[in-house]
Amino acid sequence: MDLISSVDKPCNLGDKSTSDVIIRLRNSEGRPEWFYSHSSILIKKSRFFADQLSIPDSGPWIEIECSDYTYSYHVSLLRLLYLPTDSLLDSLDSVKSAIGILQLAVAFHCEDITNCCIQYLEAIPWEDKEEEQILKAVSKLGPIAMPILARIQPVDLSATKNVFVSAFRFATSIGGSCPPFGDELKTSAQEQVEFMLGGDEDTPLVTADDEVKSVVKIGLSHICSSFDNELSSLLVIPNINDETMETRILQSLSDVEWICNILPKMELMKDFVSSWAEMSTKVLGVVEDKKLDNIMWGLKLKLIEVTGKVLEAVGYGNVILPAPCRVQLLKTWLPYIRKIKPLLDAKCSKETDFPYKMDEDLCQSIEGAIVSLVLALPSNDQADILSDWMKTEQLKYPDLSEAFEVWCYRTKSAKRRLMEGLDRVGNTTISL
Repeated sequence: MDLISSVDKPCNLGDKSTSDVIIRLRNSEGRPEWFYSHSSILIKKSRFFADQLSIPDSGPWIEIECSDYTYSYHVSLLRLLYLPTDSLLDSLDSVKSAIGILQLAVAFHCEDITNCCIQYLEAIPWEDKEEEQILKAVSKLGPIAMPILARIQPVDLSATKNVFVSAFRFATSIGGSCPPFGDELKTSAQEQVEFMLGGDEDTPLVTADDEVKSVVKIGLSHICSSFDNELSSLLVIPNINDETMETRILQSLSDVEWICNILPKMELMKDFVSSWAEMSTKVLGVVEDKKLDNIMWGLKLKLIEVTGKVLEAVGYGNVILPAPCRVQLLKTWLPYIRKIKPLLDAKCSKETDFPYKMDEDLCQSIEGAIVSLVLALPSNDQADILSDWMKTEQLKYPDLSEAFEVWCYRTKSAKRRLMEGLDRVGNTTISL
């Protein structure tokens, strides 16, 4: 037997004669570029491709969307999959390409290529512009990027992290307040946390740390719990008109709004949305109690403002939730918003100095988020919400007519597709 013929020939990207998988890169114009590949290579080098190819009846192709900007990086990644591990490092030739390939390697779970890009970027000299690109790109990759970011630490990371954690603890009153300067210190700490998240170059280093995220989640839980307790106390105190009590509750809700504003900067907005959704029913149970019918309008408006941020995050896809959770979120808050908006408008009409009003920007942002949320639901859930909307007296706000028109169009199109499908099946049966 010929020894050479008994050994498997090496696979090459683009070799149509030996390929058993086609990678189709779809560009911005919608035209796919075909790359003849090999499942043995893809499964071995990438967990993403391994998962795709393990799907029953997946077919001999995998389609990947890419932009014009990332197209060359996708091609480079495919080529690197075919190289031996000890040749990967020599194949990288620039900081820019290494950054682009690294981001894709992480997304496609290519461990060898990821490690190679990190090693390359950690060792190669950078220019100023490249340093900015690296910081922006790899800061989103979490702990694996630490070897790269270590070079540009202006101070010891642990010291920066400790300052941030301490400030955050004061900002969220973890461990209790610090009289006699409790409120002042908390406000100052909140401002410092905002500054560190908004303008400090150490921010990506700090927010990627697991300990920091753990403290932030504890702070979120503490703030929500404090607001919940303050709000619940309204139903048991004898003098509900006490201005001090209203001030305390509004301050507590302001803390909730503050943490809602900073969590997106730490990619933790989903934690806030989950907490808000969990406590919503209890919150509305208190606010809609008869004891609060004609008081605490500031609280009622602020609840809508915070809920608006949640609806925007979910409605525009910044926070991904299962359909049942999105339905519950809408069904919980939509009736409240529909009820409070005309009450606030009526108060403003009667009292010229009434300070609590939903301004036009707030109204538009909430309405847009709700429409987007409705249109992303399963059609039966859309029908339930739209039916309920049309039964109410308050059709003007939020105006769901756009969602209703789209639902009608989709329903007719779905029915037409169903009938066409049934016709094709019937014709096939007759021809047989």
